[in-house]
Amino acid sequence: MEFLASMVDVFLHLDRYLADIIQQYGTLTYVILFLVIFCETGLVVTPFLPGDSLIFAAGTFAAISASHLSVGLLFVILSFAAVMGSACNFWIGKKLGDKAERGEIRFIKKQYIEETHKFFEKHGGKTIFLARYVPIIRTFVPFVAGAGQMSNKYFLSYNFFGGITWVGLFLGLGYFFGNIKFVKDNFELVIVAIIFLSLLPAVIEWLRHKKSSKATA
Repeated sequence: MEFLASMVDVFLHLDRYLADIIQQYGTLTYVILFLVIFCETGLVVTPFLPGDSLIFAAGTFAAISASHLSVGLLFVILSFAAVMGSACNFWIGKKLGDKAERGEIRFIKKQYIEETHKFFEKHGGKTIFLARYVPIIRTFVPFVAGAGQMSNKYFLSYNFFGGITWVGLFLGLGYFFGNIKFVKDNFELVIVAIIFLSLLPAVIEWLRHKKSSKATA
């Protein structure tokens, strides 16, 4: 319970935590941001890490002071982290996918794997791109794609385009709108809105599935 409360606090006050990191670590902040985005997209055990909201917050700080964070350098580093993270996840899926689907890997929830499979069934290859904008799902999609033995070329094309557009969108939103007084004064609400809008497609899909299951029953 303490861990959950800590994660909620980090999500809601990313601006404060990021400010502390910049002040304490300076240019090493780029490395820290790279690692967070890489792990959030590349490791099925860390889907709880901030993704959209962290990129938005980084864009905000780049707008406030280019001497602290460069928006151009952030775009290159975070895009590389997103693309390489998913590629790593895809490779892990090829190696461990069968065991995860059978529920043999304790720290990977079989439920998430099943939900991602449904997402694949509905959207096909576009899932690689669309899932970038849905927390948790984006962490499991590359893994499931690897487990399903999707061709490397097919995955990498969607992965590259999806990674750079995802980072570019949220970094741009933070850079151009994060410095507006209303956004700065209500940063927590903005982060909640980003998380809510990101999760909305998955929630709608889950409700449709429940409705369909009841109708069938």
